[in-house]
Amino acid sequence: MIGKLQGVVDYIGDGFVIIMTGGVGYKVFCPEYLTVKSTVSIWIETVVREDSIRLFGFTTLAGQDLFNKLTTVSGVGPKVAMAILSTLKPDILMSAIATGDAKTISSAPGVGKKVAEKIIVELKGKSGSFDFALSSDGGNNNLSYLLSALESLGYRRIDIIEMAQKLTQENPGLGVEKLVPLALKNITK
Repeated sequence: MIGKLQGVVDYIGDGFVIIMTGGVGYKVFCPEYLTVKSTVSIWIETVVREDSIRLFGFTTLAGQDLFNKLTTVSGVGPKVAMAILSTLKPDILMSAIATGDAKTISSAPGVGKKVAEKIIVELKGKSGSFDFALSSDGGNNNLSYLLSALESLGYRRIDIIEMAQKLTQENPGLGVEKLVPLALKNITK
């Protein structure tokens, strides 16, 4: 079984890359953005099915671990897990799981509300093993309120969640009425 590949990105396709190593080109499905001719070191998760063997690559062990946790959820296969990881950064995904934010998770292509809720229910207890989850100091409510306020102003959650998460973490004592103007200033930059 392949655990890690180190080589040069030879080709970038739709959701996959070809990594040349030792004269052999490996097709690796990868959620991270890589560039042609760059030297990479990729952690590999090999998925063997009856009709195929696929390599899924990650630049970090945390990304690989998150992929493995997602695929333990019933109804979430490697394709859906990769769609989620391609859309959401690991810290955003883990905070969405920790706060029960199904709307953010369902912003990934192919992930509906029911699948997002199932991911939250099945992984919420497992999120403690990650450093990405938000602390439970009340910042979770501020994040939810801030996201709701910005969405009501017409912003898409996928576009604002990273900035909103950063603001609520940096300003834990501020209420949503003070966070909204800060967020709007950040958006207009």
